[in-house]
Amino acid sequence: MKLDIISPDKLIFSGDVESVKLPGTGGGFEVLPHHAAIISSLKEGDIVYVSGGETTTLRVDGGFAEVRNNEISVCVEKVLG
Repeated sequence: MKLDIISPDKLIFSGDVESVKLPGTGGGFEVLPHHAAIISSLKEGDIVYVSGGETTTLRVDGGFAEVRNNEISVCVEKVLG
């Protein structure tokens, strides 16, 4: 799957991932290959993604995510910490 994480001022991450956990406002959810299309707002929390067997955690201050055709686009207000 292809993941892009952007903020208003920079590209935070762009690359292939095995999974992504997102802090949806209706509850956290995980995106795995062939996930159904979805658009979700995000609350403050952690984005956790696995790329090349390595797990990365980003604390974010809300935003939104779109999942479609094994592509995940995440726009965040800002990265915290």
